[in-house]
Formats: sequence, C-alpha cells, structure tokens
Amino acid sequence: MIIAGDIGGTKTVLCLLSTELDNSKTCVKEVTYASQQYATFDEILADFLPDDAHITSACFGVAGPVVNQVCKTTNLPWLLDGQALKAKLNTSKVKLLNDLEAMALGMLYLPETDLIELNSNAVPQKGSCAVIAAGTGLGEALLYWDEEKYHPMATEGGHTDFAAQTEQQDALLKYLRQLTPGHVSYERILSGVGFSHIYDFLCTQENAVPCKVVSQLTDDEDRNAVISALGLAGKEAICVEALRLFVEIYGAEAGNLALKSLAIGGVFIGGGIGVKILPAMQSGQFMSAFKAKGRFEPMLRTLSVKLSINQRTPLIGAINFYSAS
Repeated sequence: MIIAGDIGGTKTVLCLLSTELDNSKTCVKEVTYASQQYATFDEILADFLPDDAHITSACFGVAGPVVNQVCKTTNLPWLLDGQALKAKLNTSKVKLLNDLEAMALGMLYLPETDLIELNSNAVPQKGSCAVIAAGTGLGEALLYWDEEKYHPMATEGGHTDFAAQTEQQDALLKYLRQLTPGHVSYERILSGVGFSHIYDFLCTQENAVPCKVVSQLTDDEDRNAVISALGLAGKEAICVEALRLFVEIYGAEAGNLALKSLAIGGVFIGGGIGVKILPAMQSGQFMSAFKAKGRFEPMLRTLSVKLSINQRTPLIGAINFYSAS
C-alpha cells in the first residue's frame, strides 16, 4: 500500500491506496485533519494508519521549504524528517515535496474538465510550465520540460519583493511598508489576508467610503472572505476595487513568473482563492496585467493560462510521484 498526503497549515489530508496488478491505484482510506489541533505530524500519522498496514511507498506535499528531505513547516510548529519517516513506515521509499512542487506535479494528471483556460488567445506549446497559487499564502513552482518529461521544481517565489506597476500600486507599496518594514513580499497581497491589506489601504485614500458591513464584522468572522465576496457581487465600491486590484496584481505576478521560468508550456493557477473569485479572474483584468510586459507582450499574449478547479491537486501529485519518477 502507498500513503500520500497534503500537509498544510490549516488542514492535512492523508490518503491510503492499494496498487492493483495493472498499476492503477484504489483509495482505501482518506481523512482530513485540522492541522492546528495536533502538536506533531506523527500524531496524525498514528491516528490514520491501520495497525496492519504494509506501506511500500509514501509521498507528502508539505507547506514549507524542503531541504535535504527535512521540512520545518511554515505555519505550524512541526518538523518532518524523511529519514525518520522511513523508519516509522518501514520503507525506503519516502519523499517529502514542497506543497507547490506536489501541486505542480498534480496539474499534469488533471482532466481538462478540471482546468479553465483564461487566455482566449492561447496557442498550445510544449515546454516548461509555471504554477502559481494564492491561498493561505502564495506558492510558486516550476515544471521543467527536458524534451521527454516534466520535472517539478519547488521555489519560494511568493516571498519575493512586490514590484508596483501603477501609481495606485506605488501608494499600496508605501502603505504596506508601514506594516512590514524592510520587506514587502507578494504574499502580503496575494493571499487570504491580502484582501484585508488592500481594503485597509483603500480606506486611507482620499474620498474613500468604507463598507459598513466590513466595519461591523466580529473577530470570529472571515473579513477577507467578506471583502472578496462583496467585491464579486458588486455591492460595495471599495470592495469591488479591492478585488480588482488583487486580480490585477495576481495577473502581473503570474506574468513575472512566466518570464522568469520561460514557461512557454503555459501557466497553471492553483490555490483556493482563484476558484472562489473565478468570475473576476475571467473578467480580462488578470490577463491584461499578465501580458503587460513591454517587449515580451507578444510572447505572453499566446501563452496558455489555466486555472485548476480541483482542490485536491497537491494530493494527486503526491499520489503519483513514484509513478512519474
């Protein structure tokens, strides 16, 4: 049997699968755990694994940098060690992947029905791809094409410096520097909490009219979700503008990643936010910012940009890691 997992700061999903004679895989058990309720990953593993399970291989996508098969999770006090997991699971085939690395691999196994093309001018090409995913944080990864197969490559690109492109974005950058002196990363904007950062910035602008609904929210309510939902519904001008600015910056950074990785094979968009604001992603604002790269606009104009609606993509990547190796 094989075990695969998607380990995040909010939830951890584990899947136990049997391998059939034709090498197909059948899910035997799948459980979602609230990560914050457990002191260590070992506690979840002990609860999940049946006593009689014979594990032949394991692969886990983990939200954090994986160095020498060790990962200190970014938003949890967990330390995952590949060597220790080999001993615990009694198998030599254990692999830790960065969660975006797992997501990148998973994109290759999605049916076309799980992918929505955002670029109406896309011309399919074979080549390296890029993956960007705004969710709790901002993840970025690459799929390197060696002329025969794809190789997922992790990055921490979401923590690179935010580059403002308009006067409004200049003002946003100046505002964010007050919140995080010394470094303003794209993740401060392109993540769940990014909606609050953008909204609060807009409230400081001349003639701004704050939204009464947002102002009256309690600490138990998801402020970011309310702002994005109101913006999507077109009910509050300041929330509409917050959503528009989010999408504009998301498109610009996706274009940056495409250039830095020369992703002529296209860009995949994952993460939970893109699906939730899909109409805004399809409005044209994302693609307009994506391709606005001066002399390289002609190249970006025809790149495929596909948004995944499958939230299990990192788990699918972990499940298929050894098959793809």
